[in-house]
Amino acid sequence: MLDFFKRKGSTSNSSDVNVELPTTNVAIPIPENVEDVPILPIPENVDVPISQTQFQRIDIDSLDYDPGTRKQIWEYHVNQRDEIRRAYIIKGPHQPPLKTFKKSGKHNRSFQASWFEYNSTWLEYSPTTDAAYCLPCFVFHNSNGVAGQNTFTVGGFRNWKKVGGKDCYFQGHIGKDPNSAHRVAEQMCKDLMNQSQHLQRVVDHFTTEQIANNRLQLKASIFTVRYLAFQAIAFRGRDESCSSLNRGNFFEALGIVTFWNEKVAEIIEKAPKNATYTSPRIQKEILHVFSAKVKKAIREEIGDAKFCIMVDEARDESMKEQMAVVFRYVDAEGFVKERFFGLVHVVDTAALTLKNGIYSLLSQHCLDIQNIRGQGYDGASNMRGMWNGLQALILNDCPYAYYIHCFAHRLQLALVKSSKQVVPISHFFLTLLFLIKIVNASCKRNEQLKVANANEIARLIDLEELETGSGLNQIGTLQRPVETRWSSHFRSVSSLLKMFTPTVEVLQNIIDDAIDGEHRAEAESAYEGLTSFEFVFILHLEKETMEITDKLCQALQSQSQDILNAMHLVSSTKALIQKFRDDGWDGLLTTVISFCEKHCIDVLDMNARYVARRGRARNQQDNVTIEHHYLVNIFYATIDSQLQELNYRFDEDAMELLRLSSALEPREELKSFRSSDLCLLVKKFYPQDFTDYDKQVLEKELYHFEHNVVQDPEFKKLKSLSELSQWLVRTRNSEHYKLVYRMVRLVLTLPVSTATTERVFSAMKVVKTDLRNKMENDFLADSLMLYIEKDIASTFSLDSIVDDFENLKERRVPFS
Repeated sequence: MLDFFKRKGSTSNSSDVNVELPTTNVAIPIPENVEDVPILPIPENVDVPISQTQFQRIDIDSLDYDPGTRKQIWEYHVNQRDEIRRAYIIKGPHQPPLKTFKKSGKHNRSFQASWFEYNSTWLEYSPTTDAAYCLPCFVFHNSNGVAGQNTFTVGGFRNWKKVGGKDCYFQGHIGKDPNSAHRVAEQMCKDLMNQSQHLQRVVDHFTTEQIANNRLQLKASIFTVRYLAFQAIAFRGRDESCSSLNRGNFFEALGIVTFWNEKVAEIIEKAPKNATYTSPRIQKEILHVFSAKVKKAIREEIGDAKFCIMVDEARDESMKEQMAVVFRYVDAEGFVKERFFGLVHVVDTAALTLKNGIYSLLSQHCLDIQNIRGQGYDGASNMRGMWNGLQALILNDCPYAYYIHCFAHRLQLALVKSSKQVVPISHFFLTLLFLIKIVNASCKRNEQLKVANANEIARLIDLEELETGSGLNQIGTLQRPVETRWSSHFRSVSSLLKMFTPTVEVLQNIIDDAIDGEHRAEAESAYEGLTSFEFVFILHLEKETMEITDKLCQALQSQSQDILNAMHLVSSTKALIQKFRDDGWDGLLTTVISFCEKHCIDVLDMNARYVARRGRARNQQDNVTIEHHYLVNIFYATIDSQLQELNYRFDEDAMELLRLSSALEPREELKSFRSSDLCLLVKKFYPQDFTDYDKQVLEKELYHFEHNVVQDPEFKKLKSLSELSQWLVRTRNSEHYKLVYRMVRLVLTLPVSTATTERVFSAMKVVKTDLRNKMENDFLADSLMLYIEKDIASTFSLDSIVDDFENLKERRVPFS
């Protein structure tokens, strides 16, 4: 049992996660019931890691007792220090019985033997250095002590003229304050030698029942911490005192546990006040244990496999730059996994800073940089720069870490640019933003919109034009489009189409009820724009095209998406847009005319003459007519602009790696098995992952794979590379065709989008709000780890958390 209470060295397997407590520069207020305060408050050196102090058996009898030449206590291994301290205390101060002492200085002063008589319990003398020392201060000295207090421990005192008299230096060292450093050290020596109160003796007296109660008490705190972390709820309260009506989420949640479990309540009630295990520090230690176990599980899941890194950075609520790191890899069962692995605080977003942060995280968990087989970032210049960007810096160290620009970001850029290139479309979105701003400007207008929407839904249900059922016909509001989220544009357009009549009604109410002219003018302008034929036409046009691209956008954000299937989705999206361009005009125009007639909007004469004014056509009320070819131009210009941008940003032929990798796609293999492309893929892009012998036998393995696997009826049902990977493992073909399966894993490792890193920042906004903007970096990272990777954290038993928590450091009470 005593082994559990020894300080742990860092000699562990490379795959183990270093479970050290996170450091912080922010002082943590500790309440009166401070946990884990040992009976012996022995300060340890924090500047000398245990891993740098090798554990070697020390012969106590051979210790050097000369104060001028002996080793400092903090230079010994942490598990040996108490034993060495006792040896020095038992031996007593080093007071050699010399007849004469060395004289020094101008006045030939020397140490006096009589001084031993008046300071017998602590004063020491070293003939080697001709200096005086203090035994208690030496025994409990640490290297990070305050400068100027090392005179009697390291350098030695030899200014003999200051001994004696009113300002005796020896008396000054002892100090008048009961809490002086010397007196505290003396008391610590007494406590150390008091064997009946030593921690090991105390532990021996704990019964099995008491240990079980200690574990149950700690489990209650662990359960509470886990619950709060999973729900991203704040731990602390403004007033956590016992008299407070609201002690904060942690204590209130713990109170629910004790309310329904009398045994837990009784154990916590009877627990020592310095071992209740509920303080903020203990909460963070428990959270850190969870986080470390999650990282260890991810690290073990990766093993020696190749992986991809996906990185993005953003500011948190406290204006700190945070870098989210996500790993993409294929697990042992052939499934693609994208796991959040850490949040790293960086002082700036320079490429070199980000690289150092990534390398530090990898080295902490023994992940080899040479195993990186992909990089996924957005299009920021500090990321994608060809010469000094992050991807270039990592490629210099690992030439096979191929960079893939996030597909979702590429799609976003293509759609945004295409919408701005066509003037009527750009004007449409400006009008849409203005319209939503007017309708959502106040609570009154928002309430009017909801009431009008509810009445419209009820009317349509009575007319049997709407289906009824659970979750259908929800009453909502107009969605505001956000430039960085193209899906929000689709939701905005769809919400306006769904609530077109209620929106018109609200605008009419504003026009009728507005007191000042400004509000009425804004409402009239929005009403005229909304009820124009051109706006309704573009509204339906954007809805049709966005419906096609939104499916691609959602598919690209799937964590299990593979890059080859993503390219197929891009190709099919372009084909659907092209089909809509070729065949969609008549159907779109019919839908628009029907919509306008239903909502009493003037349908313009498509055969009237065309007169242009100010760059665009106007309503007939302005003596200007819109003819057929003007709307046709908008239709084709919009679609052609989208196709042009998609072809430019998703040119699969421009990237040879994707072209060769497509030979692994099940659909491509059924058409034509391109074994030569696969051999070239290995030779050109993955030479480090295949030995010369592997390259020689690859062609034969591909031959057998084509005739034995590709012809399998079950193989013909596979639709993606991800499904192929899982099927190979499930049928154990991955063992028979190891080289093929290795290629599949390498291609699956390539990133598709950085949506997972974006989700991390969304979670960060939930965890670190404006009310919790003082969270330390490590506390924030640990909280995010549990909130995002809760599927892993939920598999850990409370007993395993108790064991790891106990092993962090010495505890006041035993748990095993």
